[in-house]
Amino acid sequence: MLSSRSPVSPVSPVSPVSPVSPSQQPAKAKHPSFGSMAKVFNETETSSESTATREGQDNATMQQYMRNKNLVLDFLRNELNPRLLRYHWNRLNLLKKCYFYLKIEPRHLCVRDPNNMMICADILQIANPCQLQKIKKMGKNQTEIQLALLAGVLEQLDRGRKELSHYVETCDMATFLSQWDLTIKKVLKLSVLFSKLIALEEPRKLHVKHSLVSQVILGGAVHPHVSLYLYTKKPPIFDRRESFASQNWAQLKWINENQESHLERWQLEIKLMTDDSQTEPGYSRIQEVISNPCVIHHLQPGRSYEFRVKRSDTHTLVYSQWHDRLVLETKTVPVEDTNGSTNGSTNSSTNSSTNGSTNGSTNGSNNGSTNGSFGFTRRLTRTSSSL
Repeated sequence: MLSSRSPVSPVSPVSPVSPVSPSQQPAKAKHPSFGSMAKVFNETETSSESTATREGQDNATMQQYMRNKNLVLDFLRNELNPRLLRYHWNRLNLLKKCYFYLKIEPRHLCVRDPNNMMICADILQIANPCQLQKIKKMGKNQTEIQLALLAGVLEQLDRGRKELSHYVETCDMATFLSQWDLTIKKVLKLSVLFSKLIALEEPRKLHVKHSLVSQVILGGAVHPHVSLYLYTKKPPIFDRRESFASQNWAQLKWINENQESHLERWQLEIKLMTDDSQTEPGYSRIQEVISNPCVIHHLQPGRSYEFRVKRSDTHTLVYSQWHDRLVLETKTVPVEDTNGSTNGSTNSSTNSSTNGSTNGSTNGSNNGSTNGSFGFTRRLTRTSSSL
């Protein structure tokens, strides 16, 4: 019996394997050589060093910028702060109000009198009047120039401080460092101006070409070296609390900061103030006083008076432009006091006359009836004494 088998499929021939090209073969992993590793390490080290160098340079630049900026800020804070400049402005305003005097050294000279005797004389008594007036005029001109220079220097310092402060606050680091030389020049210029300001605040010495005393007065003696200086005295200022006015007088007191003799003379100008509606003319007078405080009499009640005080003029006064001014109003006479005094005097006179007449008549009649002629004589005596 034949068995049923499935037919066997013929075996396909095996295709030959094509060889792989070297380019298509997978690349083997390459390990870096020692030289390439050293090169990479050197590049990394160089890059880190350059970065560190740049950071160091930036830090040094920042430190230099902060150092220079702090120098300028310290100068503005210490030398040119607003409070200090305000103090010097106030000092200038005070100098404008001060009295400038001429100081002569030596004050006394040895000269010969008409009897050919050596005496010690005050230089102001033997000085040439014309030459003294020229020197005083020179001192006045020098004072005015000095005050004008002071104002100009203070204005330059104010302006320079504002410009420099604005520049430091708004300028960037690169521009600030690149223009540091110009900034230093500005700082030095302001420093020189400040030193000039301090020097100008003190009165200066006068330099004259001609001698103050003529050779004739010296009597052939060698003319001594005479130095001329300017010095100041502060102005008197009214004490507003201690000065007041009453009905027909006023008490005035002023502040004098100079430690001087109590015998110094002062000039008071008293002026009656009037407005356009008043037809009466105003008047003023100048009174020289020694005491402080002082009382001014002969004022009108209910009127306003203007008072000015100044130092008395002397032979050495060179410059004075400001005088303190005070306005006071005198008190009016109360109406009630006037009516009261009038009524009181009227009533007292009426009562006294009435009582006198009544008592006189009564006493006279009684005495007359009692004593006769003696009472009549007594009445006559009383009447004559009352007249």
